[in-house]
Amino acid sequence: MNDDFLILEEMFGAAVDAADPAKALLRHLPERKDMPVVVVGAGKASAVMAAELERVWQGPVRGAVAVPYGCGRKCRGIEIIEASHPVPDKNGLRASECMMNLVSGLGAGDLVIALISGGGSALLPLPPPGLTLNDEQELNRALLASGAPISAMNRVRREVSAIKGGRLALAALPARVITYVISDVPDDNPADVASGPTVPARPLPGDAMNCIDRYRIVLPGPILNHIRSAALPPHADDPVFSGIETHVIASAAASLEAAATVAERHGLNAAIVASAIEGEARDVGKMMAAIAQEVSNFDRPFRKPAAMLSGGETTVTLRSEGRGGRNTEFLLSFALAIEDCGGVTAMAADTDGIDGTETNAGAFADGSTASRISSQGLSPAELLSQNDSYQAFKAAGTLFETGPTGTNVNDFRAIIVR
Repeated sequence: MNDDFLILEEMFGAAVDAADPAKALLRHLPERKDMPVVVVGAGKASAVMAAELERVWQGPVRGAVAVPYGCGRKCRGIEIIEASHPVPDKNGLRASECMMNLVSGLGAGDLVIALISGGGSALLPLPPPGLTLNDEQELNRALLASGAPISAMNRVRREVSAIKGGRLALAALPARVITYVISDVPDDNPADVASGPTVPARPLPGDAMNCIDRYRIVLPGPILNHIRSAALPPHADDPVFSGIETHVIASAAASLEAAATVAERHGLNAAIVASAIEGEARDVGKMMAAIAQEVSNFDRPFRKPAAMLSGGETTVTLRSEGRGGRNTEFLLSFALAIEDCGGVTAMAADTDGIDGTETNAGAFADGSTASRISSQGLSPAELLSQNDSYQAFKAAGTLFETGPTGTNVNDFRAIIVR
């Protein structure tokens, strides 16, 4: 591993630390902590937040939080329910039902704290009347394969749920509801994180069908019939929600700033290109490679030595059944575009520690990566066409593994140009 790979790894560590769920939550909790509280939540960072809340809270605590398998923490009064991600399962359904039961029947003097982070959409299946868990599973599979951005996916998810789109908060009223969000979405809109179970959006008639048509999402008939006939999700402007509080306590922007500080400490000119990049992962890879080559050749738009940072959530339109995720797909496309280009190194990784279908967070690449893959008897271009980026970086020997980090502010991409 070259020295710049080590600097990139240090930058990733700073980005993850800046999104530490426990530290972020402590900075935002109410001053008064001696009253009873009902805790609900879902997402990859939510168990860490639940354990920290329980540690510092002085009053009685009860609740339920859904997290992916392997992301649990020990709690006393809060049940941590591990469930499937990215396709929901029966444990997720049990978690959703448990949360709805917990908040139902509360009064104006009660307090509900919701701990929401990325990944929560899959962890909170609750089919509306007439649909089943199997329908929600089929919906998630279709959305994941579509290449649609997260905002579009969530417009559809909110209309095929009895808990998302503010419905959990609606069930809790008239209790006081405070939501703490660790954002994994490009614009930090809390209604899009975990599809906003306690944060209503501003839906418009036809929103979901427009997304389905635009991204050519193929859905079973029962789901389409439900979307066409069901009432819209709750609206954020409804006066009934006037008393709820929502706080975004960690985000990609703050994490990229922390990584930039590390880069500058190593003598690099740090530039945050964007914290909210969306689009097809392989196309974003080509775009970022073109910028890196412009810097390498002409010292513009950034001067060498430069560290280019970006975040957001790219997507992958599945063309085959290869192994990998959006970060390694981005990086394989990038590696092909900078083949034989000296002085350029890059990392792409998911801040939750898991990129796609395997155990790696992401990978590293430089100008020699494509040739190293080829030297193993593999075609990097063919692997990219087959969505098999994991196999490519395994052959190159530059997979990056961290295990689950306990947080999630989405993609982290860093490129060093010397």
